[in-house]
Amino acid sequence: MTNKNGVAEKLLQTGAVQLRPHEPYTWASGWKSPIYCDNRKILSFPYIREYIKSEMCNVIFEKYPDADLIAGVATAGIAWGAMAADQLKLPFIYVRPKPKEHGLGNQIEGAFETGQKTVVVEDLISTGKSSLQVVDVLRNAGVDIVGMVSIFSYGFDAADKNFKDAKVEYQSLTDYATLINIGLEKGKIESGAETLLLQWRKDPANWKGV
Repeated sequence: MTNKNGVAEKLLQTGAVQLRPHEPYTWASGWKSPIYCDNRKILSFPYIREYIKSEMCNVIFEKYPDADLIAGVATAGIAWGAMAADQLKLPFIYVRPKPKEHGLGNQIEGAFETGQKTVVVEDLISTGKSSLQVVDVLRNAGVDIVGMVSIFSYGFDAADKNFKDAKVEYQSLTDYATLINIGLEKGKIESGAETLLLQWRKDPANWKGV
């Protein structure tokens, strides 16, 4: 069982997660958000990187013991997928957002065989749409998706629905609700901001901030 509190604390400690409820960020989708998550930052902290990698491997080993291939989602999932595959001694591939425009034109990089039981590694799940596009690419190539593991999930209802519709099980090392609790406990979230942060998660597409 993953230590959700421990992972959330590490995300806050490294600055991978920034909380700014009164000065919202704007996502690529146009959504206003009081939180920004950039798990690439964790890679710069060797001991925390090792901790997150170990937690990810524990989840893969526990939930998907029959996995025989790890697939990383480009770009942020590549490093984590490669590290997990190395520790678990499994083959590794990664999937580009679109086919390469020169050379062999590959969208999937690495060697794989049809029917291989595959765990997809992602750094972050919001609505899940981009992650599930990778699942479609892999399924069309003939691999068997047994699950997906991410470092962080916002816990949106839309994500749960999208993954359920796609018949993909997913696990996250930690999530938004846990992060808020740890942030309050560690004094990373100012008094009174909790309500604002929880309101955003209920309807992020229409949230406009304070």
